[in-house]
Amino acid sequence: MTTTNRNGERVRRANGQRRPQYREDDMEMRRSSNSGRRRPSKKAQRKKRRRIILIVEILVLLILLVVAFAYLKLGMINQDVDFNEEDVAVNDLDAESVEALKGYKNIALFGVDNRKVGNYESGNSDTIIICSVNQETKEVKLTSVFRDTILDVGNDNLRKCNYAYNSGGPEAAISMLNRNLDLNIKDYVAVDFKALVDVVDDLGGLEMTITDEEAQIMNNSYITFTEDTVGKSGTELVSGGTQTLDGVQVVSYCRIRYTDGGDFHRASRQREVIGLIVEKAKKANPVTLNNIINHVFPEISTSLSTTEMLGYAKDLTSYELVSQNGFPYDKYSDTFDGFGSAVAPCTLETNVKKLYLELFGEEDHQVSSTVSNISQQVQNATGTNESSAADYGF
Repeated sequence: MTTTNRNGERVRRANGQRRPQYREDDMEMRRSSNSGRRRPSKKAQRKKRRRIILIVEILVLLILLVVAFAYLKLGMINQDVDFNEEDVAVNDLDAESVEALKGYKNIALFGVDNRKVGNYESGNSDTIIICSVNQETKEVKLTSVFRDTILDVGNDNLRKCNYAYNSGGPEAAISMLNRNLDLNIKDYVAVDFKALVDVVDDLGGLEMTITDEEAQIMNNSYITFTEDTVGKSGTELVSGGTQTLDGVQVVSYCRIRYTDGGDFHRASRQREVIGLIVEKAKKANPVTLNNIINHVFPEISTSLSTTEMLGYAKDLTSYELVSQNGFPYDKYSDTFDGFGSAVAPCTLETNVKKLYLELFGEEDHQVSSTVSNISQQVQNATGTNESSAADYGF
């Protein structure tokens, strides 16, 4: 079908389709608009590309600088080059237990009472904490192992578990945890009193509520001793109450075990302090964090490689501390022949089952024959069983 346009020219259009009619002023406007658009010159295009490339190069450089900075700082940590993973014992676990442990990174944290700053090869590990990290959800669970718990510290030798570190260093201490708790720990982080003092002082202290009894014990038993050990002075407390404690005072608080709850309460105090440090560090400014890195990193010993630490560092803000508990859960504290004042798990086998449920969600963990045998030995040596467990509130 054809029609005639305004100029008298015949044009073809589809059946039923009408061509739009344009007024002369519309056409003029369109011509004017098109005439104002010019394609960028090749020189301008090249200049724009150079700007984009420069921005990308700057971003890459900044990323490399951040990585280099982190690598340099992590290099300040004392990496234990003598640590031999092959010397760490792991029980023969069934397939279900192996599956339950998948996806978790378990690390042993040791606070070493070595009476000498910077010596991480010996000394009783008065703080023993299992740090279990869910690598998918980034959830972190801390479990304090009470230092006076009677366990197998090696070669079928039942003793208070804090002896293992003193007898064979971190390898022996990790092996003790794996042997008695059916774990697969391969790495550790160790600090001494001074590292805790420095991190608290760099954070500006910790606001805590303490009792008059705790304040008196700190003054009489710990503050002066801690000063002599770490080379930093602390101030005696006037009384209990809510107040900001400095590093020496916080370490003294963490060491108290002469109040109700004994060592159980002490482990609870230590977990409380860790939680407060984590929360305050999250809110700290970059200058404060850099001071902590410079002061504390050289006071840490670990088996973790720089690459592993970088991997954890990049996800630092994603980690969330979701639970803190003490082990054994069911226990009895008394003076036992051959052990002195100590803690008996009631029973070790039952407690390991609860540990697997708490940390890894396995509802019916079948303990290894190693744990079963140690559990029976502890029962025989202490005369305790499941019904012996007492409630200490911690």
